[in-house]
Amino acid sequence: MIEVLHNPRCGKSRTCLAFLGEKKIEYKIVKYLENPLDTNEIEILLKKLNIEPIDLIRQKESIWIENFKGKKLSNKELIKAIQKHPILIERPIVINKNYAVIARDLSKSEVLFNKVLGNQS
Repeated sequence: MIEVLHNPRCGKSRTCLAFLGEKKIEYKIVKYLENPLDTNEIEILLKKLNIEPIDLIRQKESIWIENFKGKKLSNKELIKAIQKHPILIERPIVINKNYAVIARDLSKSEVLFNKVLGNQS
């Protein structure tokens, strides 16, 4: 089943859920702010997204700016920051089996998004 890392306060995240609903695609909501991912789960997510940890981070978030901006951090340190401050995770993220996509802009993410949805079952 499709999983969606969802923040109910995020408009992009709500738009993604509406899109999945319109397509009649079943999904499970993962409220990652209430139940943060552990470091292993973040590493697995990064592999599914095929991105580096810095690409998962919302760099305009105040926590990032106040605590991390301008610092040279290793991937391990970035993952630890993401785990400690899950608000830093870009959203929404749609996951299906071995694929995932950051679905902030559904039209720009269409190819990857279709790949994720195409592996549904």
